[in-house]
Amino acid sequence: MRIGIYPGTFDPVTLGHMDIIKRGTALVDKLVIGVTTNPSKSPMFSLEERLDMVTRETAELGDAVEVVAFNALLMKFAEKQGASVIVRGLRAVADFEYEYQMAGMNQQLNDDIETVFLMADVSLQPIASRLVKEIAIYGGAIHKFVTPAVAEEITTRVQKIGLKGDQ
Repeated sequence: MRIGIYPGTFDPVTLGHMDIIKRGTALVDKLVIGVTTNPSKSPMFSLEERLDMVTRETAELGDAVEVVAFNALLMKFAEKQGASVIVRGLRAVADFEYEYQMAGMNQQLNDDIETVFLMADVSLQPIASRLVKEIAIYGGAIHKFVTPAVAEEITTRVQKIGLKGDQ
């Protein structure tokens, strides 16, 4: 069985993420979506909320996808899952430079696990979770970037914690 890992913070999961997830499932028998924390980011949603969000949004993919939390080196997580592939999405040249460096470091840690880059669909390339949150904070429409359920969660969170920017 070919197992792939698609790691990320998914804060929140966007249509861009969903595009990579759906396309990534065609490359492997099972795609493990690794939801992690990033010490350099301040998440809007807790780890548990992000796990629930990604699980709900990928439910239609059935057994082809498993959503798992992790807080370890990516390669250690991939080894634990029995993965042979890391799936990474690319939006722009800046993503490539960072991802290329990470792939090289990961290869040094375990050269039996291959990194595969998928370009995001052209219509989804500008989407970034950070920007979706910023648009929501300032009262902008986010329905083009996330599913309706995720848009509702973001809007509710922004109202709940009083993040609304100046109108």
